[in-house]
Amino acid sequence: MCMRLMLGACFGIMRLISSKSCLSGAVEIPGSKSHTVRAVAIASLADGVSIIRKPLVAADTLSAVHTYRALGAEIETQADRWIVRGFAGKPRAAGEDIDVGNSGTTLYIALGTACLTDQPNVLTGDEQIRRRPAGPLAEALQALGAKIEFANPQGTPPIRVNGAMKGGCVRLECSKTSQYLTSLLINCPLASGDTKIEVKNLVEKPYVEMTLRWLQDQGMVIENDGFERFVIPGRQHYRPFDRSIPADWSSAAFFMCAAAITGSTITLPGLDLSDTQGDKAVADMLERMGAIVETTERDIRVTGGKLIGGEFDLGNTPDALPALAVTACFAQGETRLVNVAQARLKETDRIRVMREELSKLGADIEELPDGLVIRGRQLHSGDVHGHYDHRVIMALAIAGLCLAGQTTIWAAEALDVTFPTFVELMNGAGATMKMCD
Repeated sequence: MCMRLMLGACFGIMRLISSKSCLSGAVEIPGSKSHTVRAVAIASLADGVSIIRKPLVAADTLSAVHTYRALGAEIETQADRWIVRGFAGKPRAAGEDIDVGNSGTTLYIALGTACLTDQPNVLTGDEQIRRRPAGPLAEALQALGAKIEFANPQGTPPIRVNGAMKGGCVRLECSKTSQYLTSLLINCPLASGDTKIEVKNLVEKPYVEMTLRWLQDQGMVIENDGFERFVIPGRQHYRPFDRSIPADWSSAAFFMCAAAITGSTITLPGLDLSDTQGDKAVADMLERMGAIVETTERDIRVTGGKLIGGEFDLGNTPDALPALAVTACFAQGETRLVNVAQARLKETDRIRVMREELSKLGADIEELPDGLVIRGRQLHSGDVHGHYDHRVIMALAIAGLCLAGQTTIWAAEALDVTFPTFVELMNGAGATMKMCD
């Protein structure tokens, strides 16, 4: 008991306990976080009333609601739909610091939105957000005429905005995140002048494609030259919309990987194979490793089997790194997860954290500057730390489904960030998981 109390004091209040299980059945995945945050931002920027159906209800998306309410949108959050009355591209001064919580997507998009007015605003967030770099985006916004000040010399929040962007020509470095570009693409059409963007070292291209799809549906005029140069006329306008949010492929990845490593069969209805979400590529990766993947127009079925390692470029799918790292532990031979240096700049340094925590379970895992090398071998259960990172917590939980005894993930409360129903849905599919104080 003393050891448990000591671990609790060191690691966190909540723990998730995962035990060896076999899965089956169908699981309906909640809505996409990335789509929901974009929907909140665009509906808020529009002139009129929009309806967002089947939004993801989680801490990150509610942070977007809070942020855009502070900037002037009227947002009613009902159980299955959100109703947004936008501020027609003219945000207001919040009057107090705007807390984006743990949502990096909200931070970057809202930073651009705050630059659409001369009124002052300060954006901040939780401890993890206050370590997120925003310098490259801020430099671009300043080159477009905005006035931005950082409280920290590292270019991290809190960030004070006091001056509107006008338009102009900028060079934008996107090797750390595509969200810098998404912020400019969403907000620059509302600037008073035209904007030209030269993009360098773009990662996570599918997320930019998602943003462009939203803008195309809005009728925005944007010239895209091979994702290297964009020309955006100013003085455009967003219009209200009525739209359903598609299911989240990033969340689905944990169920697909869980089926693959446990030798189970899981069906995931409602996933749109034509959607721009990058993490749908996880299905192809699992198939290359030896899982059986069957798809129809609106669902996917994954059956586990004998898995073989391989090399996978995660440059476009950084959020898949934790789940695929676990999957690689149960594959024969060596797996290399590469070209994903930006995973070090998420809620945690996910490359380092996954190496540290899987090593505690007996994994043969090596850290690269831009990824991981994992050699499959038998793991054992044990106590690990979730580092208050929702994707790390879920990845370690699915590892526990394959291990004798109980695997305990400490500091597990961060599941609420993107997937508060994760344990409920896992248990509904046959898993043995429980959250404990």
